[in-house]
Amino acid sequence: MWRKEACPLGLAPTASTTATLAMGDALAVALMSVRNFTSQDFALFHPGGALGRRLLLKVSNVMHTGDDNPIVEKDKTAKDALFIMTDKGLGAASVIDENGKFVGLITDGIIRRALAKDYKFMDEAVGNIMFDQPLTITQDALAASALSVMEKHKPRPVTVLPVIDADKNPIGIVHLTDLLRQGVV
Repeated sequence: MWRKEACPLGLAPTASTTATLAMGDALAVALMSVRNFTSQDFALFHPGGALGRRLLLKVSNVMHTGDDNPIVEKDKTAKDALFIMTDKGLGAASVIDENGKFVGLITDGIIRRALAKDYKFMDEAVGNIMFDQPLTITQDALAASALSVMEKHKPRPVTVLPVIDADKNPIGIVHLTDLLRQGVV
């Protein structure tokens, strides 16, 4: 026990509260070590906190699926893709081949850059102007992993990630704002 507080008036608990916090932290760390307490255990006991969301929330919990998943066939025009992207409001659409398999991504950025050069491209097939090797993610990945993939992309971060299954079917899309809304950031 402390005999003297740091407060010059000796009224406010200062040194004793700091010492108590340090002892509490030491006890917590020792107990975590003895019980082999993991970050997953922490997340399970605190699912509503930021750590819980980062460790438990999966892409499948935040992705747009079904009618909300923007998909366009590769032989459709850029104009068709623009209408789909506008309707879904995500700024991108997964591109599929004739078998419904994921083959690329078309974004509003691609269309804006092409428009700056020549408006005639609007009748061009999506398959000719899409990203043919975009970043993707699976639905069982952690939402925090999706954020990490988006942030680390070079030369600049991306705002959308197509979600594909093992058979290359586009099953969803996750947008950065979905991750922000869920508190992953």
